[in-house]
Amino acid sequence: MISVDKLDALTLKVSHVMESAKRLDLDFYFFFPSEIGINSQVLSENELYYSAMTEKRAYFSDKTHLPLVHSRLAKRGKLSDNQYRVSLSLYAYQYVIALDSAVNGLRASIKVSDTVTEDEVDEVIHLSLDILKKLRRSVPYEEAQVRYYVNIDNYLSWYTEQKFLALVAHLPRGKEYTLLRDRLITICEREQAHRVLKKYNSKKVNEDVTRLSNKMRLLRRLIEHPIVLKSKTSTVGKNQSRAIKGIATGLVMVFVSLSLIAARDYLGEITASFVFAMSVIYALREIFKDDLRDVMWRWIRKGKPKWRKDYIDPSTKKRVGGKLEWLDYTRFESLPDRIKTIRKTRVSQREEQVLHYHSKAALSTTLFLSGYEQTRESMMFNLRPITRFMDRNSNRIYSLNDGQVSRENVEKRHLINLIVKEDRHDGAPTYSRFKLIVSRSKIVDIEQIELDKKKS
Repeated sequence: MISVDKLDALTLKVSHVMESAKRLDLDFYFFFPSEIGINSQVLSENELYYSAMTEKRAYFSDKTHLPLVHSRLAKRGKLSDNQYRVSLSLYAYQYVIALDSAVNGLRASIKVSDTVTEDEVDEVIHLSLDILKKLRRSVPYEEAQVRYYVNIDNYLSWYTEQKFLALVAHLPRGKEYTLLRDRLITICEREQAHRVLKKYNSKKVNEDVTRLSNKMRLLRRLIEHPIVLKSKTSTVGKNQSRAIKGIATGLVMVFVSLSLIAARDYLGEITASFVFAMSVIYALREIFKDDLRDVMWRWIRKGKPKWRKDYIDPSTKKRVGGKLEWLDYTRFESLPDRIKTIRKTRVSQREEQVLHYHSKAALSTTLFLSGYEQTRESMMFNLRPITRFMDRNSNRIYSLNDGQVSRENVEKRHLINLIVKEDRHDGAPTYSRFKLIVSRSKIVDIEQIELDKKKS
C-alpha cells in the first residue's frame, strides 16, 4: 500500500512496505503542467536524481510485540547487546511512524472539517501511552543495554510530547475542546516530568531549545542506525561510457585522417589553403565528436537502468539486496495504455511534461536479521528544483462585498498529477493516483483520487 505525505514545505514523501514478496517493481509517473516548462535541456535527469531524490529503507515488522519479547530475553541474558539494540530501535522507529501517521491524520481532519471527535483523539492517546508503558516495563540489566534504553526512552518521551503539543496547537477553538486540550497538555507535562525525574537531560540542555532539539536529532539517528539499511549508489554503464567515448573518438579520427590525406593530395604541399582546410576539418571533429558519442550512448543504453543501489545490513555488513533505477522524461503518447486511461486523454494532458521513475528492487530475506522479513521504503522527492521554474508573480482578484470592492493577491498554484504502479510479481499490478497542489513556496494539498475498478 502506497502512502503519499508532505515531509516539509516542498518535499514529497512516498512510503510503502515491501512485504514477504522478494521483488517489487515501482513506477512513478509525474505529470507536470506544460506552463512550468521543464525538460531534459533545462533540468536533466541526472540533476533531478542527485539533487531531488533520496530514500531510506528500514527493517519493518508487523509483529509489534517482538521487540518487547526480545527485551525480556535481554533481561535474562539470552540476547546479545546488538540484537537488543536492533529490536528496541525497530520498536521505537515503528512507534514514531505510527504516531506521525495518527497525528497527521487528525490534523488533516481538522483542516478539512475544522472538527475532530474525542474518540479519535482518545484512541491515539491510549495507544501511545500503552506503547510507552510496555517499553518502560522492560528495562534491561546490562549497563550497555541500559544506556541504549535510556536514549530511546528519552527520545520517545520528547517526541510524544512534541506531537501532542502540535495537536493542541491545531485543535479547533471552542469550549467543547477544552477538556481534550487539557488532557493532552497534562500528558505532555507528565512526559516532561518523567525526563526530569530520570535525569535524561542536563539543566543546560533543558533550558536551551536549540541544544535540546539537536540532541534529539542525534538520538533519532541513533534509533535509525541499526535498522536503516545502508545504500551504495553507483552509475550503471561507466565502462560502456569509456568504450563509447573511445570508439567515437576513433571513428572521428579516421574521418579526419582520411580528410587530411585527401586535402594534401588535392592541395599539394603545405600552403595557406591546406592550413585553412586542416583547421576546418579539426573544427568539424570537435563539433561532431560529442554528438556522435551522445547518439551512440543513447542507442546502446536505451531502456537500460541508469543507477544501481546495493543495500547493506548495518550490523552484519552483508549485502541483503539491491535495486535498479531509471529516470526519464517521456511523451504522453509513449505511456502504457493503462496509465493513459487513468490520466485520461484530453488535449491539456497531452501537452503535459511526463517524468517517469522506474525501479526494480530485489531483496534476500534469508540474509535479514532474525525475525524480520519486511522492509519499509520511504522515498523523498524534493520539488524545489522544479518549483523554481514556476511563475513568481501572483494573481490579483477583485470581489464585491456590501457594495465595496476589495482586492486580494492570490498566489499562483499548479496541479501536478502522480500515478503510482506497484508490481509485486504475485498478482495483478495495483495503481494509485494522487493530485498535488503546489505553489512556488509549498505543497498546498495532497489528495488521493479513487480509481474505478476497471482502471485499477
